[in-house]
Amino acid sequence: MSTPFKHAQFAHCESGVISTLLTNYGLKLSEPMAFGITSSLSFVYLPIVKISNMPLVAYRELPKNIVNKISKVLGIEMVKKKYKSQEEANEDLTNFVKNNQLVGLQTSVFYLPYFPKDMQFHFNAHNLLVYAKQGSDYCISDPVFEEVVLCNEEKLTQARFAKGAFAPKGFLYYPKSIPNEIDFSKIIKKAIVKNAKSMLTPFPFAGIKGMKRLAKKIASLKLDNNQRYLKNFLTHIVRMQEEIGTGGGGFRFLYAAFLQEAKVYDLDNEILEEASSLFIQSGNTLREFALYCVESSKKLDKFDANKIADKLLEAAQFEEKACRLLKQI
Repeated sequence: MSTPFKHAQFAHCESGVISTLLTNYGLKLSEPMAFGITSSLSFVYLPIVKISNMPLVAYRELPKNIVNKISKVLGIEMVKKKYKSQEEANEDLTNFVKNNQLVGLQTSVFYLPYFPKDMQFHFNAHNLLVYAKQGSDYCISDPVFEEVVLCNEEKLTQARFAKGAFAPKGFLYYPKSIPNEIDFSKIIKKAIVKNAKSMLTPFPFAGIKGMKRLAKKIASLKLDNNQRYLKNFLTHIVRMQEEIGTGGGGFRFLYAAFLQEAKVYDLDNEILEEASSLFIQSGNTLREFALYCVESSKKLDKFDANKIADKLLEAAQFEEKACRLLKQI
């Protein structure tokens, strides 16, 4: 670690961890830039893949996309380790922090005791940083918290070896070497076009089409269906949008900030400005969409399928226009 460690709070765990990790190893990189250059903006609605017995709804690329792609995009040599032995994983982690080496971990939110009880659910792709150890407690910089926190070795081990979807398997990572010169202008342009194309994919369950497919599903729901399922489905959409990382709206604001930051790299600023504005509008619309879902899940007599579906379609229209613009960069 080339500079003294300093905690920072971020919008999203994985992009926040990468930003802090690389900055502490000598490459200053903002959270929006970490998110944007890895083309991490996405939307997926996959009814055949279940999370807590509900369809997968995701507003960003799969977990570890940023960790895995940042090394390829920037030419960074990244050490990434998984473990079969919990003892070996703890021994390695203790040795790293004793040597003042900052490392990133993938964990389960459910076993982290410093999370509020109502947020301790089974999500195995939460990223955090460990920078020191005090007795049996690790000093943790969790990017979604305002201050650093402590976590005892037993609980952190449980979080690192949780079972289920996206099981962490003790996953630990840190940069080993970073290039002295990086052509950000070329990298950013390529990443923007790639992300725009992925959002405009013809695959019916991803990108803009995926948003429209979910809207169609919502519009088909009726109050005389299974009311328990309806309530759980609406709640699930909100959880996947607003509680997993920054959620749908937040990821759009993050990408809008990336496009603003990209304006210093000799690209078409007019397109970047307009697309950034459109993603902000989408972010605000997705937050309204989540609010409608919450209201209906609490009072099903106020459920209006078309009202909720139309709000999601509105966000899709903003994003489709933005991505068609960005393809021209």
